[in-house]
Amino acid sequence: MSIWELNKALNDILTTEMPTLGLEEGLEHERIFEGLDKGTMVLLGNPAHPRLRATLVGQPARVKVNANLGTSPLNSCLHTEMEKVAAAMDAGTDTIMDLSTAGDLDEIRQKMLESCPLPLGTVPIYAVGKNLMDSERDVADMHADELFDEIAKQCQQGVDFITVHCGLSKRGAELALKNKRVLGIVSRGGSMLARWMVENGKENPLLADFDRLLEICRPYNVTLSLGDGLRPGACADAGDAAQWEEVINLGELARYAHEKGVQCMIEGPGHMPLNLVKGQIEGIKRLTNNAPLYVLGPLVCDSTPGYDHIAGAIGGAIGVTSGVDFLCYLTPAEHLTLPDVEDVRAGVMASRVAAHAGELALGRTRALAREKRMNTARKNLDWDAMAKEAIDPNLLRKRRESHKQEEVCAMCGKFCSVKMLRDVKVK
Repeated sequence: MSIWELNKALNDILTTEMPTLGLEEGLEHERIFEGLDKGTMVLLGNPAHPRLRATLVGQPARVKVNANLGTSPLNSCLHTEMEKVAAAMDAGTDTIMDLSTAGDLDEIRQKMLESCPLPLGTVPIYAVGKNLMDSERDVADMHADELFDEIAKQCQQGVDFITVHCGLSKRGAELALKNKRVLGIVSRGGSMLARWMVENGKENPLLADFDRLLEICRPYNVTLSLGDGLRPGACADAGDAAQWEEVINLGELARYAHEKGVQCMIEGPGHMPLNLVKGQIEGIKRLTNNAPLYVLGPLVCDSTPGYDHIAGAIGGAIGVTSGVDFLCYLTPAEHLTLPDVEDVRAGVMASRVAAHAGELALGRTRALAREKRMNTARKNLDWDAMAKEAIDPNLLRKRRESHKQEEVCAMCGKFCSVKMLRDVKVK
């Protein structure tokens, strides 16, 4: 059976959204159906999400960008987070993830769902962890039912995709801890589950009771973003046994979930030097049956605090040419603090640049056409046309403001090379 025959919610969304999706992505309907049926594409969308704008993820659909938002115990303000939602949407993000760990998490999540028609993702174990810590209980005291109940609640609220670290096994956690990784386990959800497994001597409940998770998510078409709990948090840790043990598990889980009618994406691979990006991406795609790959970065160096959005965009562009389908942004605040509104905008733009650069290298029709239009506009010194094709038209206009009446830019002025040869005729 096809996945939409197994998943009624997905079928209902497809029936409504297919004409729009085909037009937006420049793909024939048959190509979209084929990708969804093979599991190389996913359609993010929960019918319970009000005013939903369903989004297709998986090449050759356009590479998508996600913006992470959310409160922290050191900085918690609902109004600020809603401003960030607006800024991310204005900057052109395709999805948003709420990673809140402080404040009224249900209220924050509901406000985001109401105000943002884009697919919204969450990490349910964060809410469970907050409840445990607020009650002065250790993470190791978590009951499996608490986690599954939280997932069910968020599905009912309208969340479209969830990060669940199902591939993090007890063996994998022990490998990461015993092999003296430079930065150990850097995933927050991964570290919580690792602590739970080690302290209790039990297998990850998301892995041990995976079928329960599928039964919860299928009626809402909630896509599983299979989390990379053992992703390298330092370039020196890239490609170790713990990382690949988890990737193998993720591939098997994604295949099984797809057979049961639940869509899956794969997360990874974190930090790694530039020379490993292509091989890692291709290896992950192969081991996970070409399921859509959702990446943070990859961050190609660790010494760029304040500029990690640039380090991540470099890795992201190369990743796209190797098969990445979905870029999770990094902001200038990464590894330092909670991003503000300007950080959010900068992060979205950096990832959009990476996505476009990668698609251009792949020869995608829309990317090539955009470049051609931009080049024509530059040749004609047509600044309005340039703004239309720019990733960030507002920034272009802002930088032009002081000399916007001039035909040329302020760098060259009368020495404009375009004007210099405009009237020259070669004899």
